[in-house]
Amino acid sequence: MKKINLFAFATVIALGFSSCKDENEKMAEKSFDSYEKYVDSVSNVTVADAKTNWQAIETDYNAKTAEAEAALANMKDQAAAQERLDKSKAKYAELKAKLEAEAAASAPKPEATPAPNGKQVLRDAYFGAGKIGEDMNFSWVNKDNIVEVYQNFYDTFDKNKDSYSREDFDEIKAMYEALDAHKNTVEKEGLTGENNRKIAGIKLKFAPKFKWERIGAKAEENQKAKE
Repeated sequence: MKKINLFAFATVIALGFSSCKDENEKMAEKSFDSYEKYVDSVSNVTVADAKTNWQAIETDYNAKTAEAEAALANMKDQAAAQERLDKSKAKYAELKAKLEAEAAASAPKPEATPAPNGKQVLRDAYFGAGKIGEDMNFSWVNKDNIVEVYQNFYDTFDKNKDSYSREDFDEIKAMYEALDAHKNTVEKEGLTGENNRKIAGIKLKFAPKFKWERIGAKAEENQKAKE
């Protein structure tokens, strides 16, 4: 009698386990069906619609993906289930790639940095960034700083003279003449004799050196033109 009862009990347990297993498989299949249908639905919407609702789509997708991955262990044929999972993931990845490509294409292009103005580069090098423009206005040069301005001008030329083109020499000449013209105004404002002599000494060094280097640049340019 005891043997019969034990057998009956084992049968009930087995039936209960089988029933539970079948229920888990059904729930797992339901999760997979829900996941696949969701991916199919979002894959069929236009990129524009997907873009508008992307945050909600991404949230739902992540939740359903996690649910399907958790259900994988209860699928009857796990290999086939994994294949279904991968297929749906690939569909979603394709939609996301399209969305990102369109976003990149529609993003405003950075404005190209304009090429630096060669003349302004020279002005900035000789007098400081932005101090002199095309108008050659030297109103900021006065009796207290004019010697320093001339000295910086000479030092800059002496340091870079071998790198200048003929056009550069023309611009340097124009800057020098404009500075000289402003010196006449500074003299009337009280330029001391000592500072005037210092400027004369700088000009005495600059003039022949500039003339020589400018002739050399023209000769080199003519030679290149012949070649």
